[in-house]
Amino acid sequence: MDVKIQQPEQQLIEPLVKPGAKSKRFKKAAKRVNNQKYLQIMALLGVVWMFIFNYIPMYGLIIAFKEFSIIQSISEAPWVGLMQFKEFLQDENFLIVLKNTLGMSLIKLIIAFPLPIIFALLLNELTSLKLKKAVQTISYLPHFISWVVLGGILTTWLADIGVINDVLLGLGMIDERTNFLASPDNFWAIVILSDIWKELGWSAIIYLAAIAGVSTELYEAATIDGANRFQKMWHVTLPAIMPTIAILFILAVSGVLNSNFDQILILKNSLNESASNVIDTYVYQLGIQNARYSYATAVGLMKAIIAFILLLSANKIMKKINGTSLF
Repeated sequence: MDVKIQQPEQQLIEPLVKPGAKSKRFKKAAKRVNNQKYLQIMALLGVVWMFIFNYIPMYGLIIAFKEFSIIQSISEAPWVGLMQFKEFLQDENFLIVLKNTLGMSLIKLIIAFPLPIIFALLLNELTSLKLKKAVQTISYLPHFISWVVLGGILTTWLADIGVINDVLLGLGMIDERTNFLASPDNFWAIVILSDIWKELGWSAIIYLAAIAGVSTELYEAATIDGANRFQKMWHVTLPAIMPTIAILFILAVSGVLNSNFDQILILKNSLNESASNVIDTYVYQLGIQNARYSYATAVGLMKAIIAFILLLSANKIMKKINGTSLF
């Protein structure tokens, strides 16, 4: 009877990291850094600048939980916990400033966000290069005018002796002259329309850049299938730039509590304060002008936390809808 003795198979277990592999990777990385040393130095300067001016000042956030006074250091200020946050939430003007902030921001998100997309799509369809450049230049110019200058212009135009009254009286749309900025009912419309006028062309730049990257083969295939210009725009161009739209929408949602501080501060006055007082201007008045730095810091920190939550939520929703996200 033959007995076969089965030899156990010899298993060669290779180490996950071969000897010397880390050393080789380190040498390779060091060589790459040495070859790009000037670029690395330039990048390092940016990192150092960001660390100094963006991260080190974050230590000052602790005054949101203290009763800080300018005559004492941050470490000497007494701890008060969440008192500053509670005070803001219990303030009688809290609901008013929240309503104004969310109202104008949400209307801008609904109306002002899609307009640059539509403008970019229509601008892309212009066949005349000279006309296209002229429209681009005209639409970009208001962006380069500061709100200090533009606010003064709008204040003059919207006054009872301004050009807007002259035009509306000439067209028979109003019966008597009125100061539009003196009425709270007109303030939201003025803010939203002036913001669109100033930023429409500039906001369309990134969409035009995304459209420029769309493959011409897609348009040629659509032409062969018999698609007209509108159908190409709807079925080719728009889907191609949808990732760009999704990213900018996520960022827009995260900034919904940020009103345009410069614009609001220039256009607001005591007569329209019930409609113009937003979180930013309210905190500026109470926190900065009245030297309540802990209060201003607490509200700013609260806004940052809410913005972060909105960013995560919008990012998750957009990722589920079309697979595009920031992270």
